[in-house]
Amino acid sequence: MTSEEKSKYVDELVAELNDAGVFYLADTSELTVESVNNLRRNCFKNNIRLRVVKNTLLKKAMEKVTDKDFGELTSVLAGPTSIMYSEVGNAPAKVIKDFRKKHDKPILKGAFIEESVYIGDDQVDFLTAIKSKEELLGEIIGLLQSPAKNVVSGLQSGGNKLSGLLKALSEKEG
Repeated sequence: MTSEEKSKYVDELVAELNDAGVFYLADTSELTVESVNNLRRNCFKNNIRLRVVKNTLLKKAMEKVTDKDFGELTSVLAGPTSIMYSEVGNAPAKVIKDFRKKHDKPILKGAFIEESVYIGDDQVDFLTAIKSKEELLGEIIGLLQSPAKNVVSGLQSGGNKLSGLLKALSEKEG
């Protein structure tokens, strides 16, 4: 790879890292071609983009990104590395966990999720449990709607009781 090609590659990675709110770094080495193709298919089904990267060039790209702190992620850049870009924080972890039911890899090296850094394969179970922004917003909206629904149903049932009482009183007087 010429220095011009390397520079272009680093610039592409910088753009991808700037756009990415979520990415995972994984070791997919020693997987057969068929297994890697199955992993790519699983990633595609879950809106995850999988790309094999060169560690030195990824490290340079991470250093060029100024508005994000990747913390210790550069320390895991050894050996073969694949990067998994996603819109949903727990999607790559779920794919990794599911894929490992039949294979030994991918091994999670680290993850960057909305400004938080996670290091090590022991984080996979924790990362699968992280809720997405959409799930959290749904829960918040549900919690906010719950008291309003209770008030409305209380008013409706109270209104029925009140009208029943008024009707009973008017019949009694009549």
